[in-house]
Amino acid sequence: MGSAKKSSAARTARIEEMRRAEQARERRNRILVVAASVVVVAGLVAGGVVLVRSQSDDGGSSAADDAKSAGKFVTDADGVRAWKGTLGREHVTRSVDYPVTPPVGGDHNPVWMNCDGDVYEDEINATNAVHSLEHGAVWVTYNGDAPKADVEALAAKVEKTPYTLMSPVDGQKDPIVLTAWGHQRTVTGADDPAVDAFLEKFVQGQQTPEPGAACTGGLSK
Repeated sequence: MGSAKKSSAARTARIEEMRRAEQARERRNRILVVAASVVVVAGLVAGGVVLVRSQSDDGGSSAADDAKSAGKFVTDADGVRAWKGTLGREHVTRSVDYPVTPPVGGDHNPVWMNCDGDVYEDEINATNAVHSLEHGAVWVTYNGDAPKADVEALAAKVEKTPYTLMSPVDGQKDPIVLTAWGHQRTVTGADDPAVDAFLEKFVQGQQTPEPGAACTGGLSK
């Protein structure tokens, strides 16, 4: 019991530290926006370059998409499925044909879904959610077979946990799934101990490609 309390306290402290870091980043971003207004012409030139590169990305084939996410799941002793293979990290504006649903990583939209304990009632764009995973978020998803009581309980848990988001995904096989970058597992319900274990391990966990990146300032729906 003492060990569980220490783990909970450590997680709470880590979450508070992430909140403070994100608030500092937002302040820096506001300063940068003001400074950027002085170099509008340079920004327009850079924007033109980005547009050209984006158009080039849009021309990629679905076969190339599959190659960038080639691999398979290997189930660890704790029941978590780890993706063994390549996960692309390019920013693209086209749709991406992910090999698994929900996706555990891969090329994604330049804009992330807000993941500061955000609960979405409708399905969201997977390419935006994958960007959230890149920032160290855990994505809680469910299909129509998930009991309403479990969905409500999980939503309450997500709302209290920074670097998480939740949404329905009708195309997923299991009723409730937890996903982090390169990792995924099915849980039996909101009271499954694996829920807290997964959050503890993967919220801003070692798998995070961009630790400390923002989970606010993206898309909200």
